[in-house]
Amino acid sequence: MKKGIFLLLGMCYSLLTQGQASGPETDFRPPLDIPLILSGTFGELRSNHFHSGIDIKTQQREGLPVLAAADGTISRIKISHWGYGKVLYVSHPSGHTTVYAHLQKFGPGIEEYVKALQYQKQSYELEVFPDYGDLKVSRGDTIAFSGNTGGSSGPHLHFEIRNSVDERPANPLSFGMPVRDATNPTVTGLYAYPLSDSAQVNRQRERTEIRFSQQPDGSLLAEPVLASGRIGFGIAAYDRQDMAANKNGVYQVRQTVNGQTYSQLQFDAFSFGETRYINTLIDYGYFARYRNRIQKCFRSPGNYLSIFQTLQNEGRIDIREGQSYQVEITVADLAGNQTLLRIPVEGKTLPVDGPPKTLKTPYFVYADKPASFRVGPAQVYFPAQTFYENTYLDLDADSLLVRLHEPSIALHRNFTLTFDVAHLSAEERKQSFIALLDEKGSPQFQRTYRRGDTFTARSRSLGRYTLARDTVAPKITPRNFKERQWLTNYRYLSLQITDDLSGIATYSARLNGQWILMEYEPKNNTLTYTFDDRIENQQQCELEVEVTDNVGNTRREVLTFFRS
Repeated sequence: MKKGIFLLLGMCYSLLTQGQASGPETDFRPPLDIPLILSGTFGELRSNHFHSGIDIKTQQREGLPVLAAADGTISRIKISHWGYGKVLYVSHPSGHTTVYAHLQKFGPGIEEYVKALQYQKQSYELEVFPDYGDLKVSRGDTIAFSGNTGGSSGPHLHFEIRNSVDERPANPLSFGMPVRDATNPTVTGLYAYPLSDSAQVNRQRERTEIRFSQQPDGSLLAEPVLASGRIGFGIAAYDRQDMAANKNGVYQVRQTVNGQTYSQLQFDAFSFGETRYINTLIDYGYFARYRNRIQKCFRSPGNYLSIFQTLQNEGRIDIREGQSYQVEITVADLAGNQTLLRIPVEGKTLPVDGPPKTLKTPYFVYADKPASFRVGPAQVYFPAQTFYENTYLDLDADSLLVRLHEPSIALHRNFTLTFDVAHLSAEERKQSFIALLDEKGSPQFQRTYRRGDTFTARSRSLGRYTLARDTVAPKITPRNFKERQWLTNYRYLSLQITDDLSGIATYSARLNGQWILMEYEPKNNTLTYTFDDRIENQQQCELEVEVTDNVGNTRREVLTFFRS
């Protein structure tokens, strides 16, 4: 490891320690020795969460040295198929923890430490919390190599800075990360919302898009808005840093009314416990339909986010007949670049075009109370605080197909769905599961709990549910070798494992009777074994691979190859 990292591993590894941290360290260096170009910013709006770090481009490749941002000690190591993939956590004397995610592999010493534990536990997935001070690192040490593991959609390094006490992530750009940025944020859409029963905007009682144009000074000017009652505004916007075309998230949004700040939010820090409240900050119904996020400049019911610096009247504007209002929305980045959008509003009551679109059904849920309904062959239970606000639900069933409203409503907590399966035989029950049907009608496996004559699943997604049956075992296919082939000069073995319905649950592999570590990459359904992993060469080798899907169907393949 660059500058040396000395590790301790029980009986297997015992190395001396160097690089003692000396005093608080808040001057973090960049985690890569390349220009920092971002494909994602802190606080960026993601599905059901805010982005908790920055995504640094790695020149469209893997294997770049990842460097410790400051002196510290490795406090956590985790390997998972999804999420952060391979990730390191380094605690620093300053009271911060830096996080390095989607790694290809760990640095010298750490890689051997982790691999020994994987063989000990006979598991690729791993989470370990080394004792404080056992795995010390110095600023600039190579602690890992960049990759594309976990939920990453392309090679990059996800980098975070957290408070070590409460794990609250903070904006890494506030710690001096050298990212060039001389570009103003871009506003792509402006929307007005009537927020009271009598409110209207441009003759509409629902969300209304407002057109705007760029002015000679670079600011934006909206067309005049004619409104009455209580209204609010929302914007669609993104930010770009220099040397990249990525449409990243914005740092700050401020709304003023006649010069007075009504709302201001900015992404300096937040807690993981509140991040799902993003679904109240955006227009979730619009997002569910168009896959585009409108960020509200007002607080909606059920919104408990801490990112608001200022809130007057919940960011809502009371429009009175005959009065004029100058609303301004300023979007800024942390480098000080900003875009100003001016919205002239006139208080005027106009006839409304058409009746309000309201849904009223027998199924009404109070957000702060639990609710339970029978829907055909199933029972659905919503705990209190499942919904962000009181709502009517559209529920019905057709035979074994149960429709729970539609995905246009966001849920904060899991609900419980229970099917009566008394009509299924014992054999059918073994291979059946509760499935959520996607937009194409394809069944998506839901973790199913079997109790007597019932199947139960927990979910935070409304939509169509049914019972599905998987009778086909997974497939195992060699990728870079064939049966009885000589593989003397091969560095690794690669196989593909796939399942046609319920998905892969577990896998294991043995070489010449000994368990071996195979890395599973679910994004391309591959298993990979590197030949330098603890197995002595043997001329005739027998590889045994077993894969089981989520309902218990199992495939076992034995493959023979030769190696000298």
